[in-house]
Amino acid sequence: MYKNKYILFFLTFLLLCSPFPIKPDSAFAEGSTVEITTDTLNVREGPGLSYQVISVVKRGDRFSVIEEKSDWIQVSLNSSGKKGWVATWLVKKHSAIESSSSKSGIVTANQLRVRSGPSTSYKVVTTLSQGATVTINKTESNWHQIKTSSVTGWVAAEFIEEIKTDTGGSSSSSQQTGKITTNNLNVRSTASTSGTILGKLQKGSTVSIQSVESNWVKIQYNGQAAWISREFVEISSTSSQPSVPNDTNTDSSSGVIGTITATTLNVRSTSSLNGKIIGTVSKGQAFNILAEENNWAKIKLKNGQLGWVASWYLSKEQSSTTTKVDVDENSTATILYNGTNIRKSATTNSSVISRANAGDAFTVLSVKKDWYEIQLKNGSKGFVAGWLVTVSGTSQQIERPGAEQYLKNKVIVIDPGHGGRDTGATGIKGSYEKNLTLKTAQLLYDKLKTAGANVIMTRNKDSYLSLSSRVGMSHTHAADAFISIHFDSILDSSVRGLTSYYSHNYQQSLATTVGKEVASFTKLKDRGVRYGDYHVLRENKRASVLLELGYLSNSAEETLVNSASYQANAATGIYQGLAKFFK
Repeated sequence: MYKNKYILFFLTFLLLCSPFPIKPDSAFAEGSTVEITTDTLNVREGPGLSYQVISVVKRGDRFSVIEEKSDWIQVSLNSSGKKGWVATWLVKKHSAIESSSSKSGIVTANQLRVRSGPSTSYKVVTTLSQGATVTINKTESNWHQIKTSSVTGWVAAEFIEEIKTDTGGSSSSSQQTGKITTNNLNVRSTASTSGTILGKLQKGSTVSIQSVESNWVKIQYNGQAAWISREFVEISSTSSQPSVPNDTNTDSSSGVIGTITATTLNVRSTSSLNGKIIGTVSKGQAFNILAEENNWAKIKLKNGQLGWVASWYLSKEQSSTTTKVDVDENSTATILYNGTNIRKSATTNSSVISRANAGDAFTVLSVKKDWYEIQLKNGSKGFVAGWLVTVSGTSQQIERPGAEQYLKNKVIVIDPGHGGRDTGATGIKGSYEKNLTLKTAQLLYDKLKTAGANVIMTRNKDSYLSLSSRVGMSHTHAADAFISIHFDSILDSSVRGLTSYYSHNYQQSLATTVGKEVASFTKLKDRGVRYGDYHVLRENKRASVLLELGYLSNSAEETLVNSASYQANAATGIYQGLAKFFK
């Protein structure tokens, strides 16, 4: 008895007095965090499944890292210091990059949301107006921690333009310039509305910027330092030495036009968020895409300068945007609201040539961008925004804007059914299901990528893939939604319509929402939402749906589903259904 106590005392003494501290298996940089990538995750008392569960966290939650041991990470759960362990294979690691010193920045978007943490999963604490000046404390992933006089929080780095503090005597080859955006802008002696007015600047004037402080810009005016309001200056960077293209094909267009979808978007010198900001572009501006690289698009600004913008903020289309293909001869556009403008061309900047009221119907002549060209009662032609009408027949139904806000950063796995040696159903006229599913999937992929979703295709070519591999991709990527696309066939050639299938209760909501939207956009007979004992649903632990988008055994429906308009409408319906599901 006494001997055992002595041994225990001795071992305790060694542990307390040992000169060799016990270290974790690996270390994280201070400020590193992990993000939960599964719907719910148990937090345990220790680094192993045998330890007691002390808390449950949700997808998107972020926590500060304390240490890592084998396949487990210890995190700080709250400000009170409570700690727990989570499995490394169910989280995403984020390293904090500390700024060597605080920097200043300008907000480039209207009503920029400031969040309590570096992710859209954190709550919004306030919003900032375009032109507001902030202090950048640190950067983590693509988020800045910023500070103003009233709040400290996190904002998307893409919408903060760093202010250059080197205003003179530098060997730097670039400087900031500003373009005046209003007439009769007061030039003052100090950075205040109480400063003496030294003169006025007119809209379109260009000024060299010495510095930016708070909401004021310092410039040189008639040989002396002066100040103008930041609100009325469009800031960009200009190079003192024009860049020389590496080859003669630098300015060649890809034949694709990109329209800016963000309120304000930075143009950078390289295809990376680390690239220097050389200018900004605004929502609705369109540019020829010269090249694409790593989700970035190369464009040419009005001043001739070449730069890169994030392609997930571009709506892309071929240069020739007007087409009469797949517009039904008898298709009509019915106005949804009183006083709807009919314009001369397909843009909100075009002149209004007529107005229409709810219920008025017009023949559809063609589709251009998000607009319908219509035949007016007097025989002339005009354009109406696609989201202000509903279209009869099978002509392309243009989606309502706004869905992208619910799709951004969502992980969506698209599964084009069959492929390779597995042709799937064969239509009466010889259509292969495997080709149609891939066509629909590729259209959907483009739409979701444009909205900023993280999209994975189980196959992107005519190749065979096992059912278990398809489900495996859903689990590996922790899909927020899994969409399996198919076309149906049956011995009874009179059967037609689309059907949405689910296998588990947690899949039914997605199947219902997506199925309803696809039926709305395609105008196909809706056969409803049904239970389906399909492998890709039965073995799938993620929100999933299997869509049968029409019957190839019905001659008329086979012709319809092969049309470009139907394919576009089917992809749009799935897109809108996903947005509603996440909303």
